[in-house]
Amino acid sequence: MEPAVGILGTGSELPEKVLTNFDLEKMVDTSDQWITERTGIKERRQAAPHETTSTLSVMASKKALEMAGITPQDLDLVICSTISPDMPLPSTAAFIQRDLGARACCAFDLAAACSGFLFGMTVAEQFIRNGKYKHVLVIGAELLSRYVDYKDRETCVIFGDGVAAAVLGPVTPPSGILASDLHTEGLYADHLFIPAGGTASPASYETVARGGHYIKMRGNELFKVAVRNMEEVSRRVLEKAQVCTNQIDLFIPHQANQRITEAVRERLGVAPEKVYSNINRIGNTSSASIPICIDECVRSGRLKRGDLILMAAFGAGVTWGAVLMRW
Repeated sequence: MEPAVGILGTGSELPEKVLTNFDLEKMVDTSDQWITERTGIKERRQAAPHETTSTLSVMASKKALEMAGITPQDLDLVICSTISPDMPLPSTAAFIQRDLGARACCAFDLAAACSGFLFGMTVAEQFIRNGKYKHVLVIGAELLSRYVDYKDRETCVIFGDGVAAAVLGPVTPPSGILASDLHTEGLYADHLFIPAGGTASPASYETVARGGHYIKMRGNELFKVAVRNMEEVSRRVLEKAQVCTNQIDLFIPHQANQRITEAVRERLGVAPEKVYSNINRIGNTSSASIPICIDECVRSGRLKRGDLILMAAFGAGVTWGAVLMRW
């Protein structure tokens, strides 16, 4: 019989520097009112020059391991979901494995943007269910401030930096992951992307001069696609697990935009008090947003044993997915 798979421990790490809407008013043509009305964001974190995706990931991972009651040597696999790696080669997961001292385990990166943590959870679940591995560390980590053009008010007001980690392993039923559903649709790849730095447009003086290494986004088009697909994928996992919406104790959506969260909540019929949001003080941290929320809920007591948690995300690729779990 396959084991149930759940989260054994969580941890998160945010840079100390806070970048407020009032700070951005001095940098680009925007205002606190404009940002708040369109996104729900008041502030976001910005990494210091010496901080990297891997260094913050190691700090968050140590907290998750401590909560799980295991050591780095107990890990069988490290998955780092990121679109802002330390460098193109090698993987950021390799640096995390090295700096944690998890010598005996496999480690690799996963790139699914804002849906990345849910993709990572689902990959980890398969390894644990089939008995290949017992303990998998899944990290959502982004330093998107390194890819933001602070002259582009459409993107620089949205993205922030942050990291969170979760240790997945066998749990006693009825706890554990009940259902998941993942999707990618490359037809919308040009809605959110970084055009330069890869094989299609290698780094050069010209790519830097034209801002090719910054995030480009078609926000209005993404909004409609995100709301529709986050609703549909959430309904699919609820149907798979034969769970009604009113049975959910906590809904944790990707923190992309407060208007997206509210639109998805209304379509699903989830009560406002069951939705967790921290976008006002952290912004959009891509693959880190859901695990940061989980860690905050665990440490504040918002999440209790037996609670049903629905997580849904949407990101570049475009990707989207949902996971239903009993804590």
